[in-house]
Amino acid sequence: MRSFSRRGVGRVVFAAVLSASLPGAALAEAGDRLTVVTTTGMIADAVAQVGGDRVEVRALMGPGVDPHGYRQTRSDIVAMTQADLVLWHGLYLEAQLEEFLLDLAARQPVIAVADGIPANLLLGNEDYPDRFDPHVWMNPALWSMVVLAVQDALTQVSPDDAETFRANAEAYQAELSRLAAYQAQVLSTVPPQARVLLTAHDAFNYFGAAYGFEVLGIQGISTESEAGLNRIGELVDLLVDRRIGAVFVESSVSDRNVRALIEGAAARGHEVVIGGELFSDAMGAPDTYEGTYLGMIDHNATTIALALGGTAPARGMDGRLSPGM
Repeated sequence: MRSFSRRGVGRVVFAAVLSASLPGAALAEAGDRLTVVTTTGMIADAVAQVGGDRVEVRALMGPGVDPHGYRQTRSDIVAMTQADLVLWHGLYLEAQLEEFLLDLAARQPVIAVADGIPANLLLGNEDYPDRFDPHVWMNPALWSMVVLAVQDALTQVSPDDAETFRANAEAYQAELSRLAAYQAQVLSTVPPQARVLLTAHDAFNYFGAAYGFEVLGIQGISTESEAGLNRIGELVDLLVDRRIGAVFVESSVSDRNVRALIEGAAARGHEVVIGGELFSDAMGAPDTYEGTYLGMIDHNATTIALALGGTAPARGMDGRLSPGM
């Protein structure tokens, strides 16, 4: 009953704000910048890269925000109803927003940019057996498909800018290929027996599949799932038995469970350290290298490689992926 009531209230708020917002909402005129609202920062970054100076983009979820449990605010509703285009991830990433976004799609351009990835390239979702793992951005090759979906969406809204969007998307995809090559290079230096990535939740399965790492999460694919004492106990056993020396925290997930693992291993005489903070469901702070998709993934690969016994070339403060690449 409580779920029904919350949904009903949400519909009332949506209808009220929508009726107040629609008079000012219209597709951009020729020559105007397109107003694009996205759910995640990763999608916003792709829009900025493809749209260039033809777009003004806003992400609803900033650094450290968990998309799995995010609910729209009144200001979010206003922003989305007044936008020329709304882009969301799909694949049940924004589980609490999905019903609202599907309703909004009946009124204006609203597109789930990851839903078009072929099913044979997607991984299963242990939390929701009838859905896929949404964390496709962990593999730049899959994210490149999302960039194409962004290009298509922008072109649908502003066909006069199709050539600009195409050229920008091609240039950005070349950067993604360069990123994938760098990531493969540095991760290959990690000794095979050390290629175990244990994090707060299962956000890195596409990473593991692409680069040959065993991935373990304390929580499931969604951070809405709970990590029980049995799960933590099992992972402490694994850390001790396999002599794993580093685990990782995530910028958008509490580190409480990770620290419980470390304490549990210490109680059994095995030292485990935090190998670093990884960006999983959100990018870094605005106006930083890690606040871009390229920087987010570069940071993760470099941090993982160094913490697990590999090597990584130094990179300059200008954000180059690595010298000579």
